[in-house]
Amino acid sequence: MARVWDAFLTESDRAYDAQNPTFSDKRQLGRRPALLLIDLYRLAFGDRPEPLLEAVRHNRSHLGMAGWDALPHLRRLLVAARAASVFVVHVTREVEISEWPEVGHADRTPTAAERTEREFQYGIFDQLAPLPGEPVMRKRSASVFGSTAIASVLNQLRIDTVIIAGESTSGCVRAAVVDARDLRYPVVVPEECVFDRTEASHAINLYDMHRKYAHVMPLSETLDYLAGLGEAG
Repeated sequence: MARVWDAFLTESDRAYDAQNPTFSDKRQLGRRPALLLIDLYRLAFGDRPEPLLEAVRHNRSHLGMAGWDALPHLRRLLVAARAASVFVVHVTREVEISEWPEVGHADRTPTAAERTEREFQYGIFDQLAPLPGEPVMRKRSASVFGSTAIASVLNQLRIDTVIIAGESTSGCVRAAVVDARDLRYPVVVPEECVFDRTEASHAINLYDMHRKYAHVMPLSETLDYLAGLGEAG
C-alpha cells in the first residue's frame, strides 16, 4: 500500500525499511483508547479555505488547504470515536498575554475587544466543536503532556491507547506522540487526520513517527479499530 512518505524516501531508506520492522509491527493496541484532538482551533483554518501562500498574508497561523482537506476525515474520526464511547479531549493553546503586543508596541496593553477576539480564535473550530462532557485543555507548550493534567486524567480513566489527530504534524502532534510513547502508551496516528503547512515536513514526520513511536495508519484502519472495540475481546 502506498504511503504519503514514499515519494520522499531514497533507495537506501527503502532497503533499511525492508530489513527492520516499524514500531507498529512490534506493539499491540489496547481496548480503552482516548482521542486527543490537537490544536483544531479556528485560527488554524481561518475564515475560509485558501491556498497557503494567500492565507498567510493575513493570518500567519492558517495552514492553507491542508486543514480543510483533512476536515471531513477528522469529522469521520470524531463521529466514530463518539459512537464507540471513546474519551475525547480537545486541545488548544493557552492565550499568552505576553504574545499579544506587536513588535514595536511592547508597552501596549491589549484591549478588551482584542482579548475577546483572541480567545475566540483559539476556540475549537465550529465543525469539530466539543460536545457536553468533552473537556477542552489549554496548553502552554508544544505537547499537551507538558503543561496540562492530561497524563493524570488518562491514568485515572485507565486509558491504554492514545489516538492523536490534528496539527501540525511536525510540531504539536509529533510532540504529543513522543510524550505519549514515553509514558508507554501505544499511539495511533490516523494518516488523513493530521496536517501541516508543507508536504515534505508532513510526510517525513509521519514516516519518522511510524518507524519509531506510533501506529501511523490509514483512517479506514483506525475506524475498523474503533468499530471493533464493542466486540468481545
